[in-house]
Amino acid sequence: MRKVPKWFSSISVIALVGVMLAGCGGNNANNAETTNNKPANTATNETTNTNTTNDTTNDAATTPDPNAPVDGGTLTIGTFSDIVSVNPIYINDTSSGDIENLINAKLYDLDRQGNLIVEPWSIAAELPQISADGKTYTVKIKSTAKWNDGQPLTADDVIFTYNTVRNPDAGAPGISTVDKVEAINKIDETTIEFKLKQVYAPFQYSLYSSVVPSHILKDVPVKDLKTNAYGVDPAKTVTSGPWKFSEWKQGQYITLEQNPNYWGEKKPHIGKIIYKIYADQNTEVQALIKGDIQMSEAIPVTQIEGVKANDKLQVILEPGPLYEYVQFNFKDENFPDKYSPFKGQKTRQAIAYALNRQGMVDNVLKGTGKLMNSPFLPGSWADPGDQAVNYQYDAEKAKALLAEDGWKPGKDGILEKDGHRFSFELQYNAGNSRREQVAAVIQQNLKDVGIEVTPKGIDFATWIDQNITPGKFPAILLSWSLSNPDPDAESIFSSKYFPPTGQNGGWYKNEAIDALWTKGQLTIDQAERAKVYQEIGKEISIDLPYVFLYQYGLPQVVDASKVKWAEEDAPESSLGYGYLYHAINWWVTE
Repeated sequence: MRKVPKWFSSISVIALVGVMLAGCGGNNANNAETTNNKPANTATNETTNTNTTNDTTNDAATTPDPNAPVDGGTLTIGTFSDIVSVNPIYINDTSSGDIENLINAKLYDLDRQGNLIVEPWSIAAELPQISADGKTYTVKIKSTAKWNDGQPLTADDVIFTYNTVRNPDAGAPGISTVDKVEAINKIDETTIEFKLKQVYAPFQYSLYSSVVPSHILKDVPVKDLKTNAYGVDPAKTVTSGPWKFSEWKQGQYITLEQNPNYWGEKKPHIGKIIYKIYADQNTEVQALIKGDIQMSEAIPVTQIEGVKANDKLQVILEPGPLYEYVQFNFKDENFPDKYSPFKGQKTRQAIAYALNRQGMVDNVLKGTGKLMNSPFLPGSWADPGDQAVNYQYDAEKAKALLAEDGWKPGKDGILEKDGHRFSFELQYNAGNSRREQVAAVIQQNLKDVGIEVTPKGIDFATWIDQNITPGKFPAILLSWSLSNPDPDAESIFSSKYFPPTGQNGGWYKNEAIDALWTKGQLTIDQAERAKVYQEIGKEISIDLPYVFLYQYGLPQVVDASKVKWAEEDAPESSLGYGYLYHAINWWVTE
């Protein structure tokens, strides 16, 4: 799965005003030549009358339209990563976010271009009203919204949710998106006023979020919210979306059932959604081929052609808002010898030169990825382009930089410095075939320059909870999934947001870059903001808290004979969680 950076009720992982930690994406890739094989029999909302005779009987009245939506049935989705919690306040991974997106309504939603909108299933009744100085947002919600226990969803729930996230004691990963809020005022039961301390350009995307029920959680001490049964015990998880959280067998499956108290103007067609959890991606692909599941959100790119051989299975592969990276940890206590080997800038640059990133794209992703040199997607308005350093594969340059930084070969050829051996564990999520292969490439590339790497695959849910979120790891191979178009990534790169009040789990600190994130937030004009983020991209590419690897996409597979949607409701690969875009309007045929 991916990791979700910052709170948007997703993450993969969210901080980029919408990023999620991504862990479940096999050999997923982004390609300039994308494949978009949508179901051949996509439905429309128009009926077809095929009766061309003069017979007075009305066949159309007795013969159902094969393209018309039907109610009921079960959609079974495959995954190889279990959830952590579906409490929106603590979502930090896409496995949890998948479920949370289906069981909760959001305050606002996004259209295909990533613009904030009001949908029939949104909690908000209209777009926010923004004051002339850009520091007051007034939100009006629908009076019809309610929780699945029948209680009304009111301004109190919205205020409780946002006040909790901005409370440092809550340890919410998305605190950076709301800590610029000075006060949240209740105007009436359906009207909320957000007053900001300062102009915060990305704030509209802070409103792309789910809320939690105040009447269930208001008496829970804020420090206990993260470990509360809400979000992990279906019986105690009250939600607001078209489906409800009904069962969770850890490591086996998650079941969602249609919410009988759903309040939205449009009701879901699908009666039940089951997520089956498999040990690895290969097993998941076989389940697809056998018909045990009707959809996978990500399969290995190496298996696309085999899947296409089944004429019922359709592959959707387009550029996604995802990028893979190697993250360094700068905190000494996270290493067995209490010494982080990554503190030297030349050392980090050497590692970047030592990694054959293009080889990873060519051989692991089969040419379907795009190299990245900064945290901003290629071609986006914040992309620094040639201003960012491009570390082309050069093992000799890497060796020279390591020597300049004081590393010398030991008796076994592994580099040493100040009595410390350059050896570290590289963690990734078990079952992800792409990361298994990339980790092996990294291991060999760094061995070639005198660095010992031990790859270690860990169960995703356990890894997120015990290592990623608290920042307890030596180095990781992971990816961010960007949940919206704004480039603000303060929560994952600024020293203001070390765990547990942020997502800078590598404990990286660069005060100059910290100041640039703030400058970008204070700038409203997009052209001027772009200049700030281009400067950030340049500086981060030099200092390298991460080695940025590549942008990629998720090969989504759907059994087109059973899973149906109208064209306007088709999955949207460019959005975080876009593989579930408008799922409320989908239907299944048994």
